[in-house]
Amino acid sequence: MDKGTFLGCFLGMGLIVFAVVLSGLDNLLLFLNIPAFLIVFGGAIASVLIAFPFKTVLKLPLYLRKSFIHEEPHLQTAINQIVVLSEVARRKGLLALEYHLDEINDPFLAEGIQMVVDGLPAENVEKILNSEINAMNIRHKQGRSLIANYGKFTPAFGMIGTLIGLVLMFAHLNPETIGTGMAVAILTTLYGAAVSYLLLLPIAEKLAILNDSEVQIREMMLEGILAIQTGNHPRVIRMKLQTYLLPNERPKDVYFTQDDDSEINLNTEENNEEKEIPTKEKTAA
Repeated sequence: MDKGTFLGCFLGMGLIVFAVVLSGLDNLLLFLNIPAFLIVFGGAIASVLIAFPFKTVLKLPLYLRKSFIHEEPHLQTAINQIVVLSEVARRKGLLALEYHLDEINDPFLAEGIQMVVDGLPAENVEKILNSEINAMNIRHKQGRSLIANYGKFTPAFGMIGTLIGLVLMFAHLNPETIGTGMAVAILTTLYGAAVSYLLLLPIAEKLAILNDSEVQIREMMLEGILAIQTGNHPRVIRMKLQTYLLPNERPKDVYFTQDDDSEINLNTEENNEEKEIPTKEKTAA
């Protein structure tokens, strides 16, 4: 769950409602108008249906949900898993990795290790996994574009609703009701602007950031998989992969190792404890 998205929506909507309530509870009903709601949201949905394939529009709730509920990528956990796998490959050979595939909780990493175990050339492994990353990027781009365009359409239909309201108001012009008519006409603009700039466009930006994080962690996994396949030393792999971390997140003088006769569990970060290798063990390795 993304606390920032929930907090931002709650804070933004709360401030708007609070500002209205300060002027009087009776005024709150003035901001509820079903025709204005239908014009803004219905019109924007109609434009989205024209602009995007129908099957993409059907996924709109899923894209919106992802901005609120998603798993945070854990780079350090993935690095721990890859380094432990490299230890297994160094001590027992690449084929020994097959016995630990069920312990890898990320499908992308598991797929890459499976290809290494199957003996695919490094060029093929890199090409296939890069295709996976590109396909994911395209899917995420469609979702971001869908929500971003929905956010662009809602203010436009808010203005259209305002123009409709002005036409109706001037067609039945009455000095006693002109203020109320003008307020209702402008309400659609308020709906469109609030939904666009408070909800839809920020969500599109959040999805872009989440996509960048997912691409980054998969690129890091790809580099680790290729390093394991080419037989790089686990210490070298660790140093390579930790360049993806912020400087203050990188462990100092830490090395991940695993004894030959110990059980390897890759499911949690706690099971991949960091510990120093004694000098004799380094020499023996």
